Amino acid sequence: MISDTIYTDTKQIPTLLLSNVSRIFGPEANSVRAVNEVSLKIYPGELIALVGRSGSGKTTLMNIMSGLDKPTSGSVYYDGTDLGSMKEYELVQLRRTQLGFIFQSFGLISLLSAYENVQLPLHISGVSWRERRRRATEALDMVGLANRSGHRPYELSGGEQQRVAIARALVSGPSVLFADEPTGELDSVTAMSISTILQNISKQNGVTVVIATHDPILSNMCDITFRMSDGYLTK
Repeated sequence: MISDTIYTDTKQIPTLLLSNVSRIFGPEANSVRAVNEVSLKIYPGELIALVGRSGSGKTTLMNIMSGLDKPTSGSVYYDGTDLGSMKEYELVQLRRTQLGFIFQSFGLISLLSAYENVQLPLHISGVSWRERRRRATEALDMVGLANRSGHRPYELSGGEQQRVAIARALVSGPSVLFADEPTGELDSVTAMSISTILQNISKQNGVTVVIATHDPILSNMCDITFRMSDGYLTK
């Protein structure tokens, strides 16, 4: 990874730092400013909520944080390294090894079992089958699904499918987990269960978790809640 850092004391390095980040879509005459001059610091192990109505810029901001999208202006740093200075293959490697992603729609492959879905990122990365088995089993156990590892998605409830998706996001040992509306398709009881799992991942495993959500139960469990409106971020 490129050593283009902005800090010298590693104890003070935020996991994520955004400096005056904006993202504009479309030609100048009809442009839409989805993210507007956002600056923030997120530290290791913090559980962060981004709340706001649809179209407020939450998902765009998370895409920028994770290197899936590039800001029109401003800078994003991961552990002190400027994502803008990284080549595409370096960003891909970063996302494979250091960042995890959870989506509202689960994104599981229907023909694969829970275990096979979870170990797939490791298979793609060339991890040995013994190590894949160990880490996938450990991740499924972490979300309470060790006894359902052989079931396919259609044999699982919505909450179980989301737990499989969380295990898949964790299996590579990321330091940051991005979750986009992870409880959006779940009932309130199941949503609380998923919220507790995300909280435990942050507090017990030291993973930084950034969540875009409309769910007040989930956002109230977070350390810090940021609100987005028309691309602006406030506490």
